[in-house]
Amino acid sequence: MPELFPWLLFLHVLAAIVAFGPTFAFPIIGSMGGQEPQHANFATRASHRVGDLVVEPFAISMFVTGALMIWSAGIPFLDPAYRWLLLAIVLYLVALGLALFVSRPNVKRIIALSGGEAPPPGPPPGPPPPEMLHAVSTVQRIGMILIVLLVVIVFLMVVKPDFGF
Repeated sequence: MPELFPWLLFLHVLAAIVAFGPTFAFPIIGSMGGQEPQHANFATRASHRVGDLVVEPFAISMFVTGALMIWSAGIPFLDPAYRWLLLAIVLYLVALGLALFVSRPNVKRIIALSGGEAPPPGPPPGPPPPEMLHAVSTVQRIGMILIVLLVVIVFLMVVKPDFGF
């Protein structure tokens, strides 16, 4: 069904823009929250909500539109000429796994440690607990990895390099 391909490609690219656009703002929001501890919980909750309602659903939908594009165009993605696509799919699955199973639980932990869904007003008393510092460090590290993976995936999808082996 090649006539479906342009429509699926449109949905796929639109989902990528909607899903991954906000992720480039998350480090800025996190940095601002770190500089203003009284607002850190809100900044974390806002980023988490955007992740739950926008990033994750659209990122997951990309698997469906991508699979349907492969099917509709009859792309033999295991063929050596499509190694770029296979690599992009593997990197996408790695990124999705890191986001859902490493970053997301740590963000939830940060929210809980910083007062939960309804923190008391004003700056938090004293320095953050070591458990929070570890969770923040993990989220920052995974966030950088996710952005690199995203850039590599976009490169592969646009350039479609021939690996020549």
